[in-house]
Amino acid sequence: MSKAEFGVVALGNAIVDVIVQTKDEFLVVNEIEKGVMTLIGADQAEALYDQVVAETEMSGGSAANTIAGLASMGGRGAFIGKVRNDELGAIFRRDIRSLGVRFDTPPATSGAGTARCLVLVTDDAERTMNTYLGACVGLETKDVDVDLIRAAQVTYLEGYLWDPPSAKSAFRKAMQIAHGAQRLVALTLSDPFCVDRYRTEFVQLVAESVDILFANEKEIISLYEAKDLEDAVRQVRGHCKVAALTLGARGSIVLSGSQVHVVDPAPVDRLVDTTGAGDLYAAGFLFGYTAGHDLAICGAYGSKAAAEVISHYGARPNTPLIDLVVS
Repeated sequence: MSKAEFGVVALGNAIVDVIVQTKDEFLVVNEIEKGVMTLIGADQAEALYDQVVAETEMSGGSAANTIAGLASMGGRGAFIGKVRNDELGAIFRRDIRSLGVRFDTPPATSGAGTARCLVLVTDDAERTMNTYLGACVGLETKDVDVDLIRAAQVTYLEGYLWDPPSAKSAFRKAMQIAHGAQRLVALTLSDPFCVDRYRTEFVQLVAESVDILFANEKEIISLYEAKDLEDAVRQVRGHCKVAALTLGARGSIVLSGSQVHVVDPAPVDRLVDTTGAGDLYAAGFLFGYTAGHDLAICGAYGSKAAAEVISHYGARPNTPLIDLVVS
């Protein structure tokens, strides 16, 4: 097996986060439910976007957040995801590349526009998200860069993108290429809704094709329809090489064969926003793993990265995460 050029290549939804300071009245007038994430169509996305002045427009999406976190820790990462050749697509490309992440996926030249998540922040600091998935669900097999997958130690897949048939085919192709090159495949279950929708497929995937699994407590219990966490741990053990299970304020558990590592949460001065905690845990863990550290250290890196991101608004680190590694 040749030496890997990249630690991780991630496949996922390419979304531009559009962050806006607004008033409750804006939500009322536009009939937006406060404090939740709502999927919206193209017309509503354009109508809302035209009414606001964005404070920040930046690349986003679960797997993109993970690869951004990995880069912030000093890791070498790449991203595969679909944008349109429009203004927001250019913003996504420019932003993620500015972080040191390789991103070469050709943009779509027709069809839906680049995905966006309009994050409305009201005076009470509550975040209301309206997400238009647009072009990102159009990822297909031809977008999978064979040489890039072969050049990465780990190919990381975002469960959110398992729904579109073309993206599912792209994921399967990426897994086949990675294993053919004697590389590893990692999967994040993303959300209990994803698990409930694709439980049978995910169970088979974990048992047959996934080397490193990321899941929170609800997701892993849902995956195996377990009665509790202990039952879920018993069932996942041996299904994949490594399972990293996050438990919120209780830290995480990392399993590998007969090994069990209980990882304490990193201290947080002030809990502000848990958005992105799982994404950044995966970033820290994969950084440690691809650097050759033992699993307990990998889990500790994950906890540190997650603690940083929940101490402020947004799903990206505010300070270079490499400082957490060297401290």
